[in-house]
Amino acid sequence: MAGGITDTGELYSPYVGLVYMFNLIVGTGALTMPKAFATAGWLVSLILLLFLGFMSYMTTTFVVEAMAAANAQLRWKRMEKHKEDDEDEDSSSGVSDSDVLLQDGYERAETRPILSVQRRGSANIFEITERVEMGQMASMFFNKVGVNLFYFCIIIYLYGDLAIYAAAVPVSLMQVTCSVTGNHSCSVGDGTKYNDTDKCWGPIRRIDAYRLYLAAFTLLLGPFTFFNVQKTKYLQIMTSLMRWIAFILMIILALIRIGRGQAEGHPSMAQLSGIRNLFGVCVYSFMCQHSLPSLITPISKKKHVNKLVLLDYILILAFYSLLSFTAIYCFRNDTLMDMYTLNFTNCEIISVAFIRYFLGLFPVFTISTNFPIIAVTLRNNWKTLFHREGGTYPWVVDRIVFPAITLIPPVLVAFCTHDLESLVGITGAYAGNGIQYLIPAFLAYCSRKDTQLVFGSGTVNKHLSPFRHTFWIVFVLIWGFSCFVFVTANIVLSESKL
Repeated sequence: MAGGITDTGELYSPYVGLVYMFNLIVGTGALTMPKAFATAGWLVSLILLLFLGFMSYMTTTFVVEAMAAANAQLRWKRMEKHKEDDEDEDSSSGVSDSDVLLQDGYERAETRPILSVQRRGSANIFEITERVEMGQMASMFFNKVGVNLFYFCIIIYLYGDLAIYAAAVPVSLMQVTCSVTGNHSCSVGDGTKYNDTDKCWGPIRRIDAYRLYLAAFTLLLGPFTFFNVQKTKYLQIMTSLMRWIAFILMIILALIRIGRGQAEGHPSMAQLSGIRNLFGVCVYSFMCQHSLPSLITPISKKKHVNKLVLLDYILILAFYSLLSFTAIYCFRNDTLMDMYTLNFTNCEIISVAFIRYFLGLFPVFTISTNFPIIAVTLRNNWKTLFHREGGTYPWVVDRIVFPAITLIPPVLVAFCTHDLESLVGITGAYAGNGIQYLIPAFLAYCSRKDTQLVFGSGTVNKHLSPFRHTFWIVFVLIWGFSCFVFVTANIVLSESKL
């Protein structure tokens, strides 16, 4: 995610890229969106969803532009290296050119790189052919402070991601297996509200069952943090298929219930108190900027990549709206679960036991496959942040300390709370805000500045964002910082009322 330049991988068509991006964005955050919609009111939720979708699309085009600028700079450096090698050969034959060879690259750029670029085709200099991850772009375009802030933001976001995953699986298992009556699969979503101190099995309370499942989850998947894990093609296909089946089932079941006149939802139009969590959930649910290099680079034809991304965002907005509106009109606000799949484990809603258990346990299967991958990514980011050129880590630090500081904090957070709506909201509102708004805006600004410095003001990036005016960068930055202030003030005011 935040490493250097990696292999591009096998190329695929633009429409396959569209499907991959859809699958990446529509994930765990979507399962918490119906509850957030109900809490904030349908009108406020719809307006905020549309606006944040637009903002996410804008910053996505900023990242694509920065990727093209990074590719151009890498090509320019290779061309300059070839020129230096040629000059070395000339000097060895008797011509002394040492003063020229010692000149700085940016000084040479003012006199000859533009001609070199033109000879090779200025249209191709900005082609995205090498996968340059966000960490590499940050080190190319940011100063040392900016690079450290980037890694800090990525690490905090990944910690939040792991805490959400670590809580979601035990919550789903607890809700499906625990019941005062001994048959919980027929009581979730029927309006009964359970407390953590209610009995689960005999003397075991629900909170005890949750923590037992959390311990088992940690023991089973935690060790993968100490090794290297890679997502296989077949695992990705399986989880994507399960995701599509689960989401389509929930939408169809809710529509059937509404069509039969069994809908119980009466959502309000606006509740300002729910905006904070809704904001964080929406930001989290549109998160894809950190994975764009892996998605965009292998696309075979990138001429209309911004239009392709726009189509993806329109489809995702329609999907989120359909999922959330069917949910808030099908179920009463007070019965909507943090994890929406759990609303379909009630016998009155669906009589087929297999489907009830499939939806109830759906997060367990999909999240469990993602947890080791996110954990290894976080561990590698920690290593990159503290890495010094030419240095190596002792075995204990490399194999024990880094995996431990990766695994322990999110498990502790999940041990203390299983409020998924708040976990998703806070992760999205803070770290997600930085990754989705601030970092792409700074990347666009700094990459444009460097491009003009290296190639001259007349050179145009073929993947320049449609939002090319500096106003949009300033707007995104003001919006991002304002969101930090708003969310923090909202949390403080909410806590002071308690």
